[in-house]
Amino acid sequence: MPSWLPLLLGFLTAIGPISTDMYLPAFPEIEAGFGTGLGSAQLTLATWFVGLAVGQVAQGTLSDRFGRRGPLIVGTLIYTFASIGCALAPSMGWLAAFRCLAAFGGSASSVIPRAVVRDMATGLDAARLMSRLILVMGAAPILAPSLGGLLLGMAGWRSIFWVMAAYGAVSCLLVWKLLPDTLPVEKRLRLGPVAMLQSYVRVVSEPIFLTHAMLGSAVMFGMFAYISGAPAIYIEHFGMTPGQFAIVFGCSAGGFIGGAQLNPRLVWRFGAGRVLTIASFTLLLSALLLALFGWTGWGGMWGIFLPVILMLSASSLIMPNSAVGALARHGQRAGTASALLGTMQFTVAAIGSMVVGIVADSTPTPIAAVILFGAVMTVVLNQLRRRFG
Repeated sequence: MPSWLPLLLGFLTAIGPISTDMYLPAFPEIEAGFGTGLGSAQLTLATWFVGLAVGQVAQGTLSDRFGRRGPLIVGTLIYTFASIGCALAPSMGWLAAFRCLAAFGGSASSVIPRAVVRDMATGLDAARLMSRLILVMGAAPILAPSLGGLLLGMAGWRSIFWVMAAYGAVSCLLVWKLLPDTLPVEKRLRLGPVAMLQSYVRVVSEPIFLTHAMLGSAVMFGMFAYISGAPAIYIEHFGMTPGQFAIVFGCSAGGFIGGAQLNPRLVWRFGAGRVLTIASFTLLLSALLLALFGWTGWGGMWGIFLPVILMLSASSLIMPNSAVGALARHGQRAGTASALLGTMQFTVAAIGSMVVGIVADSTPTPIAAVILFGAVMTVVLNQLRRRFG
């Protein structure tokens, strides 16, 4: 395997999380620019998640039928031109429509790199590769708002979508020039609509896949609850400036990055199952501390920041190992399984973000409660995983 291949797969995987979060700081300016009401920009986020959910299901089937390389080239092309449409959008409605189309194309970069990993590796090697992908997928949404805020201050909100379009164009070029097709012609599935549906049902009804996928989804629920609620905690409650918030928010990625780098060594020494169990209980401990400090106010900002570091560290251990476990028994249907995994995770992540939007009151307490719920579910689902795995 070429040494650059994991870097390329990670670069492609970043399209989804970067595109989800980089324009969040621009919501007020977008609404002001189009003259729409407060909160109307949330429509563009909702259509993005719709396109992502539908696109991932479609991309999984296409990659199992036509190979990995072709659908990825087409998907990144669609994403690039749709992002240009976002940059030129004359109204909020057009922006929402182009965001949906961009998500449909960009979903290929979420689904297919995981399928490529499954094509090329299993066991410890797969865990090592998946850790690198999950590192990008987890760090990107934490760092993206900071980059978006910088672009917003320098050149306005449309510049954010021009940067997305450039990222998509570079991704398409790299896939065309460098990415080999890891699914041989003889292994591709030529299925009709009924058989495709049966394939999805077969994957989602398999207990090993379902428990591992739900475990990773519970972690995503907590992570996106934190991402969505962090501005309310740090800026509105603790009175940080946007610049200070960007620094603190970016530093919290350190726990995720460190855990993702450590994961292959831990899996080699203790096994993926034990790492998942220890990390699940560590996640619960961090959520309990976060809830305690959020409710009592002990420790001030540090009482929130340090438990978050621990939470993200545990999350970075659970996500790659749960993904490897979910795909382990679906080599020939790796695209289908990866699509279902991604759809489940981003759907649950969207729910976590929406719940935080409903309960947030500019204090850490309700957000910490949502994260705690996700942590409890993580422990419960890990116990189910142990029963079936």
